[in-house]
Amino acid sequence: MPETMRAVDIKGDVGSAEALYITDIPKPHPKGAQALVRVKAFGINRADIMQRDGEYPAPPQAGRILGLEFAGVIETLGEDHETSFKIGDEAFGLVYGGAYAEYVVVSTHMLIHKPANLSWEECAGIPETWLTATKVMYQVGEFTPGKSILWHAGASGVSISGIQLAIANGASAVYATARSDAKCDFCVKTLGCTAAFKTTDPNWADEALKVTDGKGVDIIADLIGPAVFAGNLKIAARDARVVLIGLMSGFKLKEEVDMGLLAFKRIRYEGSTLRSRNESYQRKLKDSLVEHALPKFEAGLFKVYVEKVFPWEQVVDAHKFMESNTIMGKIICTIR
Repeated sequence: MPETMRAVDIKGDVGSAEALYITDIPKPHPKGAQALVRVKAFGINRADIMQRDGEYPAPPQAGRILGLEFAGVIETLGEDHETSFKIGDEAFGLVYGGAYAEYVVVSTHMLIHKPANLSWEECAGIPETWLTATKVMYQVGEFTPGKSILWHAGASGVSISGIQLAIANGASAVYATARSDAKCDFCVKTLGCTAAFKTTDPNWADEALKVTDGKGVDIIADLIGPAVFAGNLKIAARDARVVLIGLMSGFKLKEEVDMGLLAFKRIRYEGSTLRSRNESYQRKLKDSLVEHALPKFEAGLFKVYVEKVFPWEQVVDAHKFMESNTIMGKIICTIR
């Protein structure tokens, strides 16, 4: 068996999309509860862009190769692997890094059996986005049926997942924001949102408050950051939860903010990342997804919206497409 494999690396460790290239690196070996998976497809995520640019320090166990989610075939197993998996099984899962490669080592505790009715591309687009959405809603946002929720960047992978979860699990209203009319229409007409608001409109928060009859929103999932911080405080209901999981508009506030709203409304504003969590935390989310969401994928009630599939030799183009901010769904790369 070859001791090397092909993987996507970054010239100079950080750089633009053009810095990505495919090279040969040592093939990893599974230990303990791990599996070695031959990758058939992997997902592109905003965190990959930030890490490539040097703006997202990866956890130590991630390694230098990008990639957080994948789908593929188990090739070998460590001596203490979960007994529900065997060599040759088709599976998908979440990793701290390394999915942009022909092979990836992953804990079997984080693997999920691939449903027969889902493609490699669809399965590769589930782990990062759906686990993040589950964390935002339940672990941090404290969602219960009857609460309202707003998902910023409504056409992103995480928010598409979260919108479906919220509707299926009894939200009283599900709102979204986006930067274009087309994306707002997608959120309402395709995904089923109650309403969507265009954040390029300076009055978007006033419109959102009007739609809620002045009550505001119970949970806000924020993938944008500084550009919507003041708006979030305005549209938050009393005792609302705002969960910051993305910084698409940068790292620093550029406008004055009425901090009194934060206190008087008793808003809890909390930042959260999934990648920095230990395996025990991630495993609980995975188990929740397998129990509650996977049957809905198998029944066709939940859907992975794949915007475009690239052969992995075109990973530079895939990253540029992500950076265009025009997508409505997941970007997937396949390895043949």
